[in-house]
Formats: sequence, structure tokens, C-alpha cells
Amino acid sequence: MAADDGAGAFRGASFTGADFTGANFRDCDLRQVKITDSWLVDVRLSGLVGNLIVNDVDVTAFVEGELDKRHPERVQLREMRTAADYRAMWDTIERLWAETVASAGRLPEPALHQRVDDEWSLVETLRHLVFATDKWAGYMILDEPAPYHPLGLPQPDVTPADAAALGIDLDAHPSLAAVLEVRGTRMATVRGIVDGLTDEDLERVCPRLPAPGYPEEARSVGRCLGVVMREECEHRGYAVRDLAALGPDSGRI
Repeated sequence: MAADDGAGAFRGASFTGADFTGANFRDCDLRQVKITDSWLVDVRLSGLVGNLIVNDVDVTAFVEGELDKRHPERVQLREMRTAADYRAMWDTIERLWAETVASAGRLPEPALHQRVDDEWSLVETLRHLVFATDKWAGYMILDEPAPYHPLGLPQPDVTPADAAALGIDLDAHPSLAAVLEVRGTRMATVRGIVDGLTDEDLERVCPRLPAPGYPEEARSVGRCLGVVMREECEHRGYAVRDLAALGPDSGRI
């Protein structure tokens, strides 16, 4: 069995007779993994799923179809083509998040800072969406040199030094109200972009890279808005799931 001496330590490794009961794989590259003659009971998978074959049955389409039933905004997101489509999508996002925040308001404040299965809390999720808007709308589309709010929360692989260089305080512990105030300004920024959007604007190439290390390729306004909206939809799905687990009938609070 290979030793864990780095991110690529298990690439191409083979495990036979190993006991992974209770193991937790987070942010792992599991492409082309093959699991044979093994027990997969009470297993939970989440992430980018494609060509997932279980007992010789490709379940990818089933999973995608079920997600589309539960979250029809996913279909609307995929079908965006025109400026009007982007405006309608943002209408949907505003409505869905208003419902989610209203639901969250019925929980005590400590629950909104609580993590479920070590995922981001609701407050952390909203802070991340502030960061995503600053990055893909403020920095990329609007070409602002320093758009980042201190309460934004980048993805976990951003180092404290890199976050500090952007003016972000990773040690901040703001209230829901404080985060919602900032979040409101960022949602208004996107609303301003989509309200004035034309079909030609969607093809305009943004002049920057999102961050050092990103591939040097053209990123249009439409593509950047798509990232913002996809982040909104995906993280709202996570938030709804976790708020249900934190509800008064869940036994967690």
C-alpha cells in the first residue's frame, strides 16, 4: 500500500483487502478509479459526477435527472443563451435565495454558524458568494483592480498570505446580518450588470486572468456571469440541504 507522501502519492495505487470503513475523502481526484468486489453500503458521494457505473449500470443520467427534478434552476442555467436568459436566471436566483434566507431566519443565530459534516456553514457560504461575485463580476467583468471585501471567503486552497494580499480577513467571524448587508451590495452589482446586458456584451472578452495560475484563455462576460450563477445555484443547494439538517426536528440543535 502506498504511503501518503503528497497529493499524488496514491496515483495508480492498488488496494486489496484494505479497510476504509469511516474514511473521508475530500477534494480528491478520483477519476478512472475502479472499485471491484467491494462493499459500498451507506456510502455518500458528492462532486462532479460523470460516467459513473455501478454494477455495470451507468447511473450518471439518473443522478443528473434527479438533481434537475429537485433543482429545476439547473436546467434554466444550462439553457441560458441570450441576455434575456441571463436576466431571467438572475431573477430566479434572487427569488430562491430570498426564500432560503427567510427560512434560515427562523433558526437561532448559532445554527447559522454551525457546519454540517464539516461543510461550510450558511454564513460561510454567503461569505464565499461575496468572494465569487467580487472575483468574477467585480474583478473580471467590471475590471475593478481591488474589488474584494474583507468578509469574503475564498476557496480553502487559498493561503492566508494570498487572502491577506486581497484584503480578505480569514479570521473574521461576522454575524449573519453583517454578511447579508455586504451580500446585498454584491447581488445589486450583478443585477446592474444583467439589467444593462445585451447579447453582444455576452461575447465581450474580459481583459484579466481570474487569478495567477489560471490557464491563459479568453473568458467572456457571458462565461464569467455563468460562473457567478452556477456558484449561486450550487451553494444554495448545499445550504438548503444543511439547513434541513439543522432544523428543529433534526435533533442537531
